[in-house]
Amino acid sequence: MTRLVFLGLATMDAIAVVPRLPGPDERLEALSVVHAGGGIAATASVAAARLGASAAFVGPVADDEEGERILAGLYAEGVDVSGVLRVPAGQGGSSVILVDQTTGSRAIATRPLVPFAIPPGLVAGADWVHVDHHGWPAVVPFLGGPARISVDAGNPIPDLVLDQVDLYVPTLAALRLRYPAATAPGELVELALADGARCVVATDGEHGSYGSATPGELVVAPGIAVDVRSTLGAGDVFHGALLVAISRGDSLADGMRFANAAAALSCRAVDGRSAIPTAAELAVWLSR
Repeated sequence: MTRLVFLGLATMDAIAVVPRLPGPDERLEALSVVHAGGGIAATASVAAARLGASAAFVGPVADDEEGERILAGLYAEGVDVSGVLRVPAGQGGSSVILVDQTTGSRAIATRPLVPFAIPPGLVAGADWVHVDHHGWPAVVPFLGGPARISVDAGNPIPDLVLDQVDLYVPTLAALRLRYPAATAPGELVELALADGARCVVATDGEHGSYGSATPGELVVAPGIAVDVRSTLGAGDVFHGALLVAISRGDSLADGMRFANAAAALSCRAVDGRSAIPTAAELAVWLSR
């Protein structure tokens, strides 16, 4: 089985559902409060594992109660956590999140991670290494190695270079920041390919995704309508699902459709993980 390693952020999230996002100095009563595992790379690893892949998470986890809950959540999903890096109490990932009940949109405040490095053994034997913006600096020493590199570029990544990136997955908004002279999705994807990325998939939320691995051939995967409770983690789920599809040899079009559906279904819950579909559930849903 293809081995996927997810490198970057894992968090314990405190999620409050509110009637609307508050203004400055405004106090609102939460409709519900949920505590759940989150984090960009960690949630992508859970999606991959739930969809049947061999997934491992590598990244800093604090030596405290929050850290133990993070590890327990990943372990329960079948994610290999033998490569986590234990850091002092209070220095691991943690987030406070407000979710607008009406729109499902969210506001996130995350405790920053200190920069970290990983020993070579933690990515040894990986077929793919997927990184978020926290994991990119740690993977730079391994660029050009045997593992293929997948990058979640929904958040800014300073000094990101694309010529050794096998799968580059930014948001469409992030691509527009990188290439401000362009606006059309196809043009933006072409510019990223020209910069050296071997395959580019740009996500655009409910509107779907745009991708290409061959200049001049744009693949468009329309968005999928679901009853949205929260969009928290949907992008992370998209990345995990897309990597599962690509790693098993699906076409880019099929992989994007697969990932769009997995991400959409994950929006059925307030947290970013509990509604991620299993491989069997997603297969049934896609067959309809």
